[in-house]
Amino acid sequence: MKHLTKLFLTTLITALSLSGNCFAIEDITSQIVPKQYPKKYTPAYIKQITPNYKCVGKDEIFYVALDMLKDTSGMFSRNAILGNNLSQKPVQIEFKDLGQINQEYSTFDALGWKRGKKLYIYISNRHKDAPAGAIAALLSHEALHQDEYNSLAEETYAWTMEAVVWNEILKMYPESNDKESSLVERENTLKKLLEKGNYTNKYIKKSVMQNEGYKGLPSYSPGFENL
Repeated sequence: MKHLTKLFLTTLITALSLSGNCFAIEDITSQIVPKQYPKKYTPAYIKQITPNYKCVGKDEIFYVALDMLKDTSGMFSRNAILGNNLSQKPVQIEFKDLGQINQEYSTFDALGWKRGKKLYIYISNRHKDAPAGAIAALLSHEALHQDEYNSLAEETYAWTMEAVVWNEILKMYPESNDKESSLVERENTLKKLLEKGNYTNKYIKKSVMQNEGYKGLPSYSPGFENL
């Protein structure tokens, strides 16, 4: 009996060790995709793209979001974040309690920030669980703020960019439309304004003009001379 048991175990171990046989164990961890990501962003694929994006920060979701901006109108923003900006250095991105910067920012979704010669994008901690596609649309907006100046024209352009990118991402990755996310709610509101204006900035501009957070901003800023 002992001899038979030993023989069975030896046979089983040999079978499992053979590559390409029916007993081979698949590494399922390489296939599990977090809920926030489109299906193609498996751990194996993320490992492959990480060297391209790790310069922007430590949060993996930002790598996915930046990669999702490829082949969208947000390519300019993606390239700006990776270093093609006024500072000529990668923009640092992180989740943050924005109220710690200033209590006035506690309800903001994100901030583009310049400290010395470095650029930062701070995204509210509230959006840590948001779909990567919504984060991508938000980044396409914030990457346009590259200096200490701001204006109604700049915000109008940035909000319109965000709406356009979100609209494109939904066509490419419809699973991004998680309506339980407050960030997705924001993006869908912008999308509706874009559609209402027949894909112009007509109603987005109106919303920017009425936004209390932009009260006192000049009409124009460097690089944004038209409303």
